[in-house]
Amino acid sequence: MTQPDRTAQVVGEQQVDAVVEIMAGAFYADPLWGWAFPDPQRRRDQHRQVWRLFVEASIRYPWTWLNAAGTSASVWIPPDGTELGPEQEARFEQLITDQAGPDAARVFAAFDALDAAHPHGQPHFYLSLLGTAPAHRGHGHGLALLAENLHRVDELRAPAYLEASNVANVPLYARYGFVPVQTLQLPDGGPEVVTMWREPAGRRPS
Repeated sequence: MTQPDRTAQVVGEQQVDAVVEIMAGAFYADPLWGWAFPDPQRRRDQHRQVWRLFVEASIRYPWTWLNAAGTSASVWIPPDGTELGPEQEARFEQLITDQAGPDAARVFAAFDALDAAHPHGQPHFYLSLLGTAPAHRGHGHGLALLAENLHRVDELRAPAYLEASNVANVPLYARYGFVPVQTLQLPDGGPEVVTMWREPAGRRPS
């Protein structure tokens, strides 16, 4: 298992641009978010607009992280938190409509399906986004950041939840204690998404 990155820093307003750029690159070819925004010429800018909304909202909690190298970032929503703040919630529908145009319906359908599967009844940390800049993939940066984040989550003895938008990543998350819960088949020819749950260290089966 990759060693935790002890140098990761909580993201403030001054790092929002860097995190957005990491996510725009990391999710460009993602099976879910490539399908949601299918035009390869427009997709990176569309992703920038969407991820900015979520990152701007997430930094109101001290759970958005950037590694020291500036190559990987993670966005967590703490127990009883929300992905979007009131300002971003007010902008969300219009942003998706403007950016996705004729594909907006499939984007809304994807968000609705993910929200319906989300375990709202039990407090947990939600890994909304985890990404590494494409030029730096394959060196363990993202996994080291994940390991550090999960160490902190374990200190709070809290469970965690994520959606694997690329099923190839399911075995990687399983190495860090996540267990598949449900496989969602998104509508309109969309890809499969695997939801995963993790009990904190000490409460997981050996």
